[in-house]
Amino acid sequence: MPIVHIHMLAGRTPERIRELMARVTEAVSTALDVPPERVRVIVSEIPRTHWAVGGRPMAGDAPAADPPGAEKASP
Repeated sequence: MPIVHIHMLAGRTPERIRELMARVTEAVSTALDVPPERVRVIVSEIPRTHWAVGGRPMAGDAPAADPPGAEKASP
């Protein structure tokens, strides 16, 4: 049973996360020739205050480091 664990910044919509899980499941199922029911996908959302790039947290004064297409979490 393949298990895929995705770590990403928090802030995307539940719909977008569901779409990600469906597409990852499809890709893994196809690549490994296993039924989709055997694929497990775990998404861990990390708060921006707990993620740094080059020593600078993603939260606060480092908006330029946001990944392309990432939605900001609502306050």
